[in-house]
Amino acid sequence: MAQFRSKPFGVTKNGDKVDEYIISNPGGLEVSVLNYGCVIKNLFVPTKTGPVDVVVGHDTLADYEADFNSSGSTCCGAFVGRYANRIENAEFSLSGKTYKLEANNGKNHLHGTFPRKIYDVKMFGDTLLMETESPAGEDGFPGNLNLKVTYTLTNDNAVDIKYEATTDKPTVVNLTNHSYFNLSGVPGSQILDHSIMIAADTYVPVDETLIPTGTLDPVEGTPMDFRTPTPVGERINDYDFVQLKNGNGYDHNWVLNTKGDVTRKCASLKSPKTGIVLDVYTNEPGIQVYAGNFLDGSLTGKKGITYNQRASVCLETQKYPDTPNKAEWPSAVLRPGEKYTSQCIFKFSVDK
Repeated sequence: MAQFRSKPFGVTKNGDKVDEYIISNPGGLEVSVLNYGCVIKNLFVPTKTGPVDVVVGHDTLADYEADFNSSGSTCCGAFVGRYANRIENAEFSLSGKTYKLEANNGKNHLHGTFPRKIYDVKMFGDTLLMETESPAGEDGFPGNLNLKVTYTLTNDNAVDIKYEATTDKPTVVNLTNHSYFNLSGVPGSQILDHSIMIAADTYVPVDETLIPTGTLDPVEGTPMDFRTPTPVGERINDYDFVQLKNGNGYDHNWVLNTKGDVTRKCASLKSPKTGIVLDVYTNEPGIQVYAGNFLDGSLTGKKGITYNQRASVCLETQKYPDTPNKAEWPSAVLRPGEKYTSQCIFKFSVDK
């Protein structure tokens, strides 16, 4: 049976109380989540030599606020939206009207302000349920959005994340968790030796601003082919391949062969140091893999550790980038009377 407890984590600059909610299962997996940004602050995986915290983060609320309010926000561990990933020129059209969004990533819109929101805790046990509202006009998006986020710790050592949203006006929604993983047990070390598998025959190529070109290209014969487990660092610096030059490494969305079947593994990450394996499952059509290419040593995390380039990797299940401007891709449109649902399962084991 899962055990759970909470403790104060601090008070925001706006005077909002933030708590840390900690859930552990009999198998030794433990996750802690903040009601600020729905941040996964810690995720301890049991190994023969003791628990290993596999996510990047901060020790204090002040550090999270400074990070999430900066122009180069990492969004580490947070729930991102209203649209995870980029929207070109920070605008899109829907129902005959053009909406101008906050341009927070050069000329483009990226992720949104959900990491900076306070969430109301509605249930806390082996499942943590948090809710909030996103008012019409927030970041420029139409429609009042009601949001529910649940984190469930399962007996088979998985963190099952579910999102729900409803709206009173047509809008676009794309939600994900933005945890940075390092399974090595050596925080701050590069993840180039981690092997990764992505169940995808095609991926979404991008231009130099990381906006999709509009095609879905085959991975066959390219450094984007991870259909069999391959070290992250094996081809990441092959900048003769223009996609790696554009992304400064891997910062791309793969088109999953699992086609929304949450029972099929869509990606897997493994550290040769600890043997920790992270398997990912989702009902989403894509996964964004970001290998920490823009971490530059300016971010200080837990226990004063500095996060340099490629010190972690994100596995963000989601719609494709810039989908609101690509009518032929799986739609991100949510209309009144409909319910947006998204699920991501991070399942852990030790292969050693």
